[in-house]
Amino acid sequence: MLSPTLKEGLKAYGIGPKIRAIRLKRKLGLVELGKHTGLSAAMLSKVERGKLFPTLPTLLRIAMVFGVGLDYFITEGDRPTVAVTRRRERLRFPEKPNAREVAYEFESLDYPAVQRLLNTYLAEFFPAPGDKLKRHQHPGAEFLYVLAGTLSIHIGDEEHVLDTKDSIYFDSSVPHAYRRVGGKSCCAIVVTTG
Repeated sequence: MLSPTLKEGLKAYGIGPKIRAIRLKRKLGLVELGKHTGLSAAMLSKVERGKLFPTLPTLLRIAMVFGVGLDYFITEGDRPTVAVTRRRERLRFPEKPNAREVAYEFESLDYPAVQRLLNTYLAEFFPAPGDKLKRHQHPGAEFLYVLAGTLSIHIGDEEHVLDTKDSIYFDSSVPHAYRRVGGKSCCAIVVTTG
């Protein structure tokens, strides 16, 4: 149980309102955030309303979903505009948590930067099982640059096949899916906005 002094000290950081603001900015519901973090929507709601203060591991789970560092929630005042991400510090995530089959895995290349205007990832693509495409969509735009291999991107009803050093820009609010072509490994830099 926290003392009144600690509660007031933690309230000053506004962790709950910051979580709510970034969640709404990314157009993510409490239930959806709960699925990505493994936390209940009820607990997340209490955190956002300042009724409960998250532990550091809990806050880190939330931060990782949004691709931000812990400092996003606990830094006061001006935030740095320069952030270096070391290769050894990057974390790798599957397309969807707890999924048996995934089309790709990604690493955030810019997670230490706060208040980002875009998000940058290194993605490794896998063969899609059968002809099953896992379409997704999100607000904003997406830019993809193929570093190695061949990648098929399905955007709406169109398919675009990209080879090494090819790139594509598209409206990511249109349902889209990725599929590695051939047996060679395939990876790309993916930049999203919105």
